Amino acid sequence: MQIDPISWKQMTDIPQMNTNSTESATGFVNVLSSLLTEDSTSKPVERSITQLAPGVTFKDGLLWQQLGAVDESASSLPMEGVVHDTGATKPTTFEDLITAAGERYGVPVSLIKAVIDAESSFNPNAVSSAGAKGLMQLMDGTARGLGVRNPFDPAQNIEGGTKYLSNLIQRFGGEMAMVLAAYNAGPTRIANLGVSSDEELMSVAHELPEETQAYIGKVMNAQSKYTL
Repeated sequence: MQIDPISWKQMTDIPQMNTNSTESATGFVNVLSSLLTEDSTSKPVERSITQLAPGVTFKDGLLWQQLGAVDESASSLPMEGVVHDTGATKPTTFEDLITAAGERYGVPVSLIKAVIDAESSFNPNAVSSAGAKGLMQLMDGTARGLGVRNPFDPAQNIEGGTKYLSNLIQRFGGEMAMVLAAYNAGPTRIANLGVSSDEELMSVAHELPEETQAYIGKVMNAQSKYTL
């Protein structure tokens, strides 16, 4: 079962999670539980990803190791199961680049803006302590796998980060909490939890890093902010 991003706006009414607090996981479970119904019919979805950039193989870079087995013959993303943005969003910096990437990969523009907001606060020169770079905070191996040569170039970073989001949306069947957890903690880590829906993710939330638990709420709150 996928969580409605608008429902996550309820999280703005609760205190921010303290990543040093042992109560973070419990708080995450309580909030997620309140947003889910008891019945879930979601099933895992296996999908292919986009064609690689010239000279890049499916064995190259951390991205392809994390995404797992894929169909190397795929030339484009199948549209089935991809979340489409059908509403207007609050204008931001890099509006044209974000809109174009969202349309190209079938990713909601509000989600792209929310990830950029959470990752870099729209600073194209941002570098994390772990070495993630640019607007959507791409690690070097992930950037190479996505064909991004200069992660500090807004156009390349948004293109690569949006493509990555699209891959994750397909891999996790549009379950948005799982998608965001994978973007933050890595898709292999989330896949290894053995869950196939946001509801199931809630049941093992204590196994997620507290940073990831907070990240899910932060991005979904931001997505509400950018959705008009």
